[in-house]
Amino acid sequence: LTDALVVKKLAQYMSDVLEDSRDKVQENLLANGVDLNTYVTRFQWDMAKYPIKQSLKNISEIVSKQVTQIDNDLKARASAYNSIKGNLQNLERKNAGSLLTRSLADIVKKEDFVLDSEYLITMLVVVPKASYPDWQKTYETLSEMVVPRSSNLLFEDQDSGLFSVTLFRKAIDDFKLKSRENKFIVRDFQYNEEEMKADKEELTRLSTDKKKQFGPLVRWLKVNFSEAFIAWIHIKALRVFTESVLRYGLPVNFQAMLLQTNKKNIKKLREVLHELYKHLDGSAAIIDASMDIPGLNLSQQEYYPYVYYKIDCNLLDFK
Repeated sequence: LTDALVVKKLAQYMSDVLEDSRDKVQENLLANGVDLNTYVTRFQWDMAKYPIKQSLKNISEIVSKQVTQIDNDLKARASAYNSIKGNLQNLERKNAGSLLTRSLADIVKKEDFVLDSEYLITMLVVVPKASYPDWQKTYETLSEMVVPRSSNLLFEDQDSGLFSVTLFRKAIDDFKLKSRENKFIVRDFQYNEEEMKADKEELTRLSTDKKKQFGPLVRWLKVNFSEAFIAWIHIKALRVFTESVLRYGLPVNFQAMLLQTNKKNIKKLREVLHELYKHLDGSAAIIDASMDIPGLNLSQQEYYPYVYYKIDCNLLDFK
């Protein structure tokens, strides 16, 4: 698992958690309290975290352990938060959308129904707006045993209305069939106060849980993004050092530089750097990314006479 991948995962998850306030994402993606470009351009090795008296292997292992721990914590925290968020979204989705599919619990009231009757039952029917006149003319005769003048309009959305109608229980199947033939859709709904109350309580509980977890989660992401990013840049510095020693030997005699350019100047910059440093490594002039040379690790798929590592501080792919 690469440090860069964990840094990117933390940034992307911060963006997911902050949902509608994505402009705030960049504000929270800081390293040591400053924006990423500033941190990188003012980079200094953190002696307290990564003592240079230790071997390179040890320093690398310290960083690796730290980043792995952050990644494991992220998985656990994300799983818990996503579970609450997913359940909440499912409940909210039930309470929205078309009258044909949405929950009716928050639309209907107890007084809309004939309850506790051995013979009578109140049905709920979705009627397209254009068919209101047809419904009023025909609902009493769609089947036998419909209670006259028992239909009321309870709710409307853009396309349809929800009507109640009361009939004898024995006529249910016939009424449903005839309704369907006339493009009136009977919703399968039974008024159950306890169930509806439980659903509302669940919605409130999930909403409260999500709010409770939100603040601590954003704070955790902020702190650990900073830690992971700092670790990643230290690994970059370590790589530059190691690669330079491997290439140019001892005693250590090289200078690390940061170059920032825009896309259209990259080719020109490469040409200038090549002219300046081609004397350091003659083989680099003839190597291109498509060549496979045994023993040469072209991890970047790019090889130059100077040691090169890319640092991309644009960690988010906003749609």
